[in-house]
Amino acid sequence: MATVSRENIGKLTDKLTVTLSKNDYMPAFEQSLKKYAKTANIPGFRKGMVPAGMIKKMHGSGVFTEEVLRTVEKELNKYMQEEKLDIFAQPLPLETDARQLDMNNPADYAFAFEIGLKPAIDIDIKGITVTRHRVNVTDAMIDEEVERLKVRHGKMTDPEEVTTEENVLNVTFAESDAEGNEIEGGINKGNSVIVKYFSESFRPQLMGKKKDDTLVLQLNSAFEEKEREWIISDLGIAVNEEGAADKYFKMTITKVGLIEKPEMNEEFFSQAFPGRNIANEDDFRKAVKEGIQATWDAQSRNQLHDQIYHHLIDHTPIDFPEDFLKRWMQEGQEERKTAEEAEKEYPTFANSLKWTLITTQLTNQYEINVDPAEIKEFAKQQILGYMGGQSMEDAPWLDGYADSMLKDKKFIENTYYQLQTTKLFGALEEQVNVIEDVVTPDELTAMQHNHSH
Repeated sequence: MATVSRENIGKLTDKLTVTLSKNDYMPAFEQSLKKYAKTANIPGFRKGMVPAGMIKKMHGSGVFTEEVLRTVEKELNKYMQEEKLDIFAQPLPLETDARQLDMNNPADYAFAFEIGLKPAIDIDIKGITVTRHRVNVTDAMIDEEVERLKVRHGKMTDPEEVTTEENVLNVTFAESDAEGNEIEGGINKGNSVIVKYFSESFRPQLMGKKKDDTLVLQLNSAFEEKEREWIISDLGIAVNEEGAADKYFKMTITKVGLIEKPEMNEEFFSQAFPGRNIANEDDFRKAVKEGIQATWDAQSRNQLHDQIYHHLIDHTPIDFPEDFLKRWMQEGQEERKTAEEAEKEYPTFANSLKWTLITTQLTNQYEINVDPAEIKEFAKQQILGYMGGQSMEDAPWLDGYADSMLKDKKFIENTYYQLQTTKLFGALEEQVNVIEDVVTPDELTAMQHNHSH
């Protein structure tokens, strides 16, 4: 009768030894040979009429090895299931000096395996304190968003010359010297820039300019810091490149435009918020405020979740069977790694593994589930997002389009993980201690830039 013994050989690392007597595998070996004989196609013999001795001589060794290893695997899995062993990855075979498997001399065989045990984790959710940084929407923020919506839904006209800071210029930037002589092989790129995005001191030079007019500018003086950064980035220059802001460009105006902004009426309200039936300016501004608040609340929530994440990662001690995991990185995956590669990659791997263990425990603890209907609804909302947020939830084609997305296994896996993570952090948000704080948009944005997972 097969036996399995267990021995501790290191931190969270055990050795399992499966011992087989010949009675454990010989009946299965003989049965497999008979089945093979019935189906074997060997020239000179009718199917199923090949002598047993020939089958054993030709294929016996392979069948013997296969049956012994299959029996080992069955006994190993049975033991781990009965003992409820929670392990990392899969057992790794240990080097052994056991006798070579020989069907002509069946004997007792012992196979040893190394397993890495998952540790018990103590997570103190109630002991976590975080800060919810909330942005309060101001009238100035509403005014700015109203203007943005007017521009978005406005009509582009083609005036002859630049007359206002609201003019939109299609331009070509050609890298040059201070006199406007283009540099051979230098940057040459088109862009679209609103006059007000240029620095206040530079704007007067643009007034009265027409299509095909040119100006020589230095990025440092033509743009303030915020606008200069995105212009530099758009030109394909690294923002931190030394001397980037000192570069000169010959700017050619290829088109002068002006957006004719819509009136504050129901037609505009409907364009900005389809399906909302907004009838007056007060309700329109309320809708704008709700949208702005929702955006900042989402960023605030993400930042709060980031704090929870770091607290869990930084303050949840977890021991790992380090030697086993490094060996598994080298031998247990399809793409094998060298010892040096495993050593180098282990810290990142262990950190990711730590988060997986934490989320798995918390997901089970708070019974976080995602059902297929939620994944389909997510797909539908994603489609509506692609359509610009138009009100099409009852469109007959929407279900079919969503169903086609659900045929993508990767989409389902990614969506499941995303929804599960969102639900988990939502549950944790209710359990941790939250301190309320009011910050400016710039302060919250800076926190988002420091987001690190």
